[in-house]
Amino acid sequence: MTNWRKSSHSGDGDNCVEVGHGVGIRDSKAPATHITLSPEAWSAFLKVVRAR
Repeated sequence: MTNWRKSSHSGDGDNCVEVGHGVGIRDSKAPATHITLSPEAWSAFLKVVRAR
């Protein structure tokens, strides 16, 4: 079982993206599916998000 986390910036809302250690990302409204990312892809994703 993966422990999914959402950003503290999401507050109590359920309209967010969650991150699972070693698994990937998922939409909190559709938790049954997720996108698996390599460590390199995750780093690239974070770089783009932080640049905005």
